[in-house]
Amino acid sequence: MDAIVKKFSRDEEFSRTPTKQEAEEAVRTLLRFIGEDPEREGLLDTPSRVVKAYGELFGGYKADAEEVLGRTFEEVAGYDDMVMVRDIPFFSHCEHHMVPIIGKAHVAYLPDGRVLGLSKIARVVDIYAKRLQTQESMTAQIAKAIEGTLRPRGVAVLIEADHMCMAMRGVNKLGASTMTTTFTGEFKTDPREQARFMSMLRGFK
Repeated sequence: MDAIVKKFSRDEEFSRTPTKQEAEEAVRTLLRFIGEDPEREGLLDTPSRVVKAYGELFGGYKADAEEVLGRTFEEVAGYDDMVMVRDIPFFSHCEHHMVPIIGKAHVAYLPDGRVLGLSKIARVVDIYAKRLQTQESMTAQIAKAIEGTLRPRGVAVLIEADHMCMAMRGVNKLGASTMTTTFTGEFKTDPREQARFMSMLRGFK
């Protein structure tokens, strides 16, 4: 019985969102861990600033991609060819080391009677970027969100990014870029559509 109570207490603790004061104290702990003095003048307001910054950097946890993509448009004058939004800049954080991922996303879809507002595609990229991420997961999440909401004939997502966990630590390879792709629907089954997607990207470079 005691074991069950202890397990419930642990689960309850992990599910509870820490208070702002608790988060700030965690920052002070990290400052002490690296050998700094949280009480010196230059660091007195750092815990508060870090907590506020985290609210912005990880705001994607409070946003719903399906809600953002909810409204679509059917008055497209019969347009059914590729829609592409390229060079969408984003900043994310690696879930392994919590250091920045900086890159661009290129997103395309083949409409099936409905289209999205173009800004919504950029907003969906931001929602998933503003979470702890792997590039592979983020690529798939963007495609899945558009696929599930719009039901197009196909979705293509290509992300190219620099990972600071490779540049700032570990192998220290500054300038090494990572590229990931996800294709659904006709982009996946028809090599010509994949080739056209890549050709359009290269054509604008």
